[in-house]
Amino acid sequence: MTTLSGSAAMGQTLYAPKGKAAVYTPPHRPHTKLSSLLEKHKGQRSWRELIVDDKHLRSEYLHMAPGEKHPRAMHPDTRAWWIVMQGEVRFNIETIEPFVARKGSIVQVPYQTLFDYEAVGNQPALIFETNIAGARTLYVDRKDAPALPGHEWIPVVARNRVIGNWQRGNKPHNTHDALAAKLESGELKGTLRIVEDDRGAGNFIYGHNSKLPPLDPKVRGHYHPEGAEFWLILSGQIRYPIENVGVIIAQPGDVVYVPAYTWHAPRWWGEGPSCRFAMNGFPYISHLFDPD
Repeated sequence: MTTLSGSAAMGQTLYAPKGKAAVYTPPHRPHTKLSSLLEKHKGQRSWRELIVDDKHLRSEYLHMAPGEKHPRAMHPDTRAWWIVMQGEVRFNIETIEPFVARKGSIVQVPYQTLFDYEAVGNQPALIFETNIAGARTLYVDRKDAPALPGHEWIPVVARNRVIGNWQRGNKPHNTHDALAAKLESGELKGTLRIVEDDRGAGNFIYGHNSKLPPLDPKVRGHYHPEGAEFWLILSGQIRYPIENVGVIIAQPGDVVYVPAYTWHAPRWWGEGPSCRFAMNGFPYISHLFDPD
């Protein structure tokens, strides 16, 4: 986990392409409400709901009944991460002592590293899972491998496997409360990079609306020319004015998605602190602003 910093060239005017804004293709939508997902799957012990599946990242909500387990597996070339929104999940990651993740936990595993996880306790677990687009999963036990149209499962050996290559300050387990406490105390400042990979990034963005300048509704924020950005709300409320969509007020557990070329200006909102976990396919995604 690192604090984003570095020099910036301010005031340089460039000319950038601006394509059509707010182009949403399924399963993407501007605002996925957790309350609506829970109502949709009411009465189901276990379910999955695909939220993001673009050219860079793939994210799903997973609802697991107590005792349900993801089998021992690994991703050969991609880093995966999970955010626990409800319940307790025991993670068993190669080279790391097993631990129980609870609400607000952010867990990740690097490529070529074996892992499994299980919903423990008496309550179901709700997890937001993210991996790189097109990622593959290798299983320790053939019986755990699901049907994969157009493919067959064969035994292989991964020679020269790199185990537990965390790199760049990535850690297996962070928690919302611990990170928020360090930001409140001033021990840490700014946006915290929790997940960093060549093909994906996740930033912990925490603060107070009361500490921001007064809202100027004319400010349209920024856009990204090469990829989408999306956010899982961890606590409080976040306000999103989105080009051609309007203003969204997102609650904990909600997901907000903004495609490329689309102006947006996220802001902490409401009383008290709020936090969003921002995800995109670039470790340092370009933010393009109006020249003023």
